[in-house]
Amino acid sequence: MKALTMTAALMLATTLPAFADDAGTCGTVRYSDPGWTDITATNGVAALLLEALGYTPDIATLSVPVGYEALKNGQTDVFLGNWMPAQQKFRDDLDAAGTIQELVQNLEGAKFTLAVNKAGADAGVADFADLDAQKDAFGGKIYGIEPGAPANQSIQAMIENDDFGLGDWELVESGEQAMLAQVTRSGDTPVVFLAWAPHPMNEAIEITYLSGGDAQFGPNYGGATVHTLARTEWVEACPNAAKLFSQLVFDVPMENVLMGKILDDGMDAKEAAREWLAENPTAADKWLDGVTTLDGQPGADAVKAAIAG
Repeated sequence: MKALTMTAALMLATTLPAFADDAGTCGTVRYSDPGWTDITATNGVAALLLEALGYTPDIATLSVPVGYEALKNGQTDVFLGNWMPAQQKFRDDLDAAGTIQELVQNLEGAKFTLAVNKAGADAGVADFADLDAQKDAFGGKIYGIEPGAPANQSIQAMIENDDFGLGDWELVESGEQAMLAQVTRSGDTPVVFLAWAPHPMNEAIEITYLSGGDAQFGPNYGGATVHTLARTEWVEACPNAAKLFSQLVFDVPMENVLMGKILDDGMDAKEAAREWLAENPTAADKWLDGVTTLDGQPGADAVKAAIAG
């Protein structure tokens, strides 16, 4: 009887979750930020939740191409910023590698294409085909985001192909904030630039999104969805954390608010998430359904306590 009891105890020990081992393997969740405020905002939400659940978020600032290589090579675990179809090339590469899986479509209703400021619209530009006739007014420049971004590559290809007669135009590559600063200080000077939603720029700047760019950015003004990707091995090894990310879904109004807190109010992304969740206390319920802390306690209770604290 004693031997049977000992055997049963050993069997039970092997079937129960080994939280200490889990902490060693899954306690740190590595993901990346391409320097886009929308992804910074959603990364901040994830960081707040992970810390409340006992995990350590490790967010690396990596350009889009480097970030995808890091995910492919196992240097990061998850990525919340797979914009589709703009990043189809990177997605094809990951799918071919067979080591990455999609956890969830975390945003719909996004858009991403070229736009002009009020001065540009007043000059009669409403379509990609209207730009070249106003080259002098625009200085022959199209303002993009950080070097290596797929959207910049689309613009450069458009220039190299002389699409819309833009072969002698110049792509100005910079970061998101530098690009928006250029637009803001342009005043009455027409500017054409990359614009997207969600983003508080849509509230702060009078923007006209340009039609006609379906071949470059996709239909419906570059209508897009955003997806969360993760390494398959990580999903299998860390199912609780993966479950959280598979349920972490946002909407455009929420992201507009979060991004405004970061850009306009100067808040840290995690603190912006904490303030938003304090204002919307039931928002995390679906995210945390069936999710526990790292040591197996109810996840929702831990997050509520963290937000209140």
